[in-house]
Amino acid sequence: MMVSPPKSIVEDLKQTRPFSSPGQEAYVSLLRTADEARRRAAAVLEDSGITLQQYNVLRILRGAGSEGLPTLSIGDRMIERTPGVTRLIDRMAERGWVVRERCTEDRRRVWCRITDDGLSLLSDLDEPVRRVDAFIGRALSDDEVRTLINLLDRVRAEAADASD
Repeated sequence: MMVSPPKSIVEDLKQTRPFSSPGQEAYVSLLRTADEARRRAAAVLEDSGITLQQYNVLRILRGAGSEGLPTLSIGDRMIERTPGVTRLIDRMAERGWVVRERCTEDRRRVWCRITDDGLSLLSDLDEPVRRVDAFIGRALSDDEVRTLINLLDRVRAEAADASD
């Protein structure tokens, strides 16, 4: 199978004027690429009746183990941060994927844990999600992937510094 050469972001967007700077072109390209990745993942998750944010919460809670995490810690760890993490977890608890429990020392704190149903759902999704994740490895070598990770880490660090 012959692979066609990649389109530039200008070609992909059918843009008729150049970007005002390489930084703007990189930013738009990053957003467009993130959207493509998000749409691919959402399509896989949609069949199981779960959203990207719900999937993210379940993965965070699976990683936390049997101790679980406070609601605010979950929000801090999410890929796409949302102000409505409590409502998100409420909906997940209604579906039986997570349980919540008030902290005995501080009643304002609510701990969340993944249930067996949540673990089973994640287990069913692990392989299809791995196949979606693999598209980056098909487009880039291992060294290029490591370089991309490093570059994205630097951009996120700059964004965090700029917001302080």
